[in-house]
Amino acid sequence: MRAILEAARERPGGETRVSVDAQSFPEAVAETEAAGRVPVIAEVKPTSPTTEGVREDDPVELAREMVAGGATALSVLTEPEHFGGSAESLRRIREAVDVPVLRKDFIMNEAQLDVVESDLVLLIARFVGEDLSDLVEAARDRGFQPLVEVHTREELTAALAAGADIIGINNRDLGKLEVDLGTFEELAPEAPDDVLLVAESGVKSVEDARRMREAGADALLVGTAIMDGDVRQNTETLTQ
Repeated sequence: MRAILEAARERPGGETRVSVDAQSFPEAVAETEAAGRVPVIAEVKPTSPTTEGVREDDPVELAREMVAGGATALSVLTEPEHFGGSAESLRRIREAVDVPVLRKDFIMNEAQLDVVESDLVLLIARFVGEDLSDLVEAARDRGFQPLVEVHTREELTAALAAGADIIGINNRDLGKLEVDLGTFEELAPEAPDDVLLVAESGVKSVEDARRMREAGADALLVGTAIMDGDVRQNTETLTQ
């Protein structure tokens, strides 16, 4: 994780300030629930430090298959060195699908928001620290919907103080890379009812999905369990 963050701090920002016309993620979640399905953010993740091998498929085709399988939104990695992502993949995917797209990366400063347009942008409370409020505001000023990721009660408190209304509770401890679904169950009751909660990491089965939904998850962010095999079928299984 230290190497990932060091690389993230060194990556440049965009040359010009972006202005995003974002698709509403909360509306997409509501539409999915109205249709009787589970809202899932399916993640296009070629590789990661916690998975084996690299998926070489065209990311656009993977994205289309996930949407065909019922994904409410997509998460696209733009971190190049450890996750095999790119801003260009995100651009291509966002042009090809009609669902909200989350940019997932280790954004450390405001200029890095301007690298590429997306509907949502991930801000990890643990890593941006006292800059969280400023980054939330900067993201909204550009039209992004910030998804603030937390893992502890203190981070949740900071996210709420920063005005976050879409919060991802990561079941993975990014320091130890250990996963515990109990993390979401412990923190979710602390969030106000008007905050949209996303359960991140560790959902591998329909039973896990049901457990997170019963604990209060409005949506699930799922990477490995969808990328491992037939992405359309895996998405369909988790959204039903």
